[in-house]
Amino acid sequence: MERNHEKRKELELYLHIPFCVRKCNYCDFLSMPAEEEVRRHYVNCLLEEIMQRGESCREYHVSTVFFGGGTPSLLAGVQIAELMEAIRSSFWVDSDAEITIECNPGTLDRQKLLFYQNAGINRLSIGLQSASNRELQLLGRIHNCEQFLENYDLARKMGFENINVDLISALPGQKTEDWEYTLKKVLELRPEHISAYSLMVEEGTPFYETYGQDAECREQGGHPRELPEEETEQEMYLLTGQMLAEKGYRRYEISNYARPGRECRHNTGYWRGISYLGLGLGSSSLMDETRFSNTRNMEEYLGQCPGFKRENVTVLGKTQQMEEFMFLGLRMTEGISREEFQKKFQVEPEGIYGTALQKLCRENMLKQKEGRIYLTEQGILVSNYVLSQFLL
Repeated sequence: MERNHEKRKELELYLHIPFCVRKCNYCDFLSMPAEEEVRRHYVNCLLEEIMQRGESCREYHVSTVFFGGGTPSLLAGVQIAELMEAIRSSFWVDSDAEITIECNPGTLDRQKLLFYQNAGINRLSIGLQSASNRELQLLGRIHNCEQFLENYDLARKMGFENINVDLISALPGQKTEDWEYTLKKVLELRPEHISAYSLMVEEGTPFYETYGQDAECREQGGHPRELPEEETEQEMYLLTGQMLAEKGYRRYEISNYARPGRECRHNTGYWRGISYLGLGLGSSSLMDETRFSNTRNMEEYLGQCPGFKRENVTVLGKTQQMEEFMFLGLRMTEGISREEFQKKFQVEPEGIYGTALQKLCRENMLKQKEGRIYLTEQGILVSNYVLSQFLL
């Protein structure tokens, strides 16, 4: 349903597609390989969930839709089109909604892209991660750089005008000049948006088994054997900002860069505290200050269809709301508005965070200007430390 959304509350939709060809060596997301029959059964259940949740969301209008994973582009194009049709039938979708699908090189083709276009998908997020085939192999990716370039070129020729490229820095054995090579290759393509994340070595992954001790050593101020030193990791981050700024990209969040007007509206909504509804296995939601999620067990999720249950329901108290306002809002380079904080909580930020604000400003981690509080360049480099100061 596409209608005038006056007086309706804004809502973002996230659809989790948990399937992939194989798990990457660094990945701790809820994803797994699955046979086509399982994928088909899952899509049918997801269609049912869309219709069920839509019934309870009549007072909302949907401003963004995001297909994440896993590898959403592993599904057949017609399945993505069916899901979009169900969304439009069940929710009030804005006529100018941003609709994104995550794609992996090696799973895209002309037919799928045509289905995406016809379904109204207007933004692609392509997971390159590195322009080095050696690094891609180390990461356990299913593609090489040549396949990425073919897919990117095909998407452009078919008329996609809003493309994000995902990248990961600070890989094992990676030097600053290796990361610079990847940035140069991607900048030659002039994508509208670049997400550049630093590698996190997460428990339960093959990378943790191999590099877990290295990561702990670095966190404790030691000298890792195979992961880049902390100073090198920071050097890569600063280089990213410098090279992208020279080409007209603006850093609008700690790890995200965009051409003017091409910021990801979906992710920006998360950081601004817009309500979001997660659909599919293990997805999380936050609506009207109430957090809940779906089961992470595939068998249980498929068995619930069509009566899907909310799990881990938590109503956020005022303290939790203030924490989220600060540590999500401060991820944005524009920071948080003092006026919005006061309007929402009937108290000035200093009334709650006076000590932390004074300390962080004194340490040159935060700045206050024109009614806003935001991270400095130094604060961004140690953002985990800074943001932790706002947990009450």
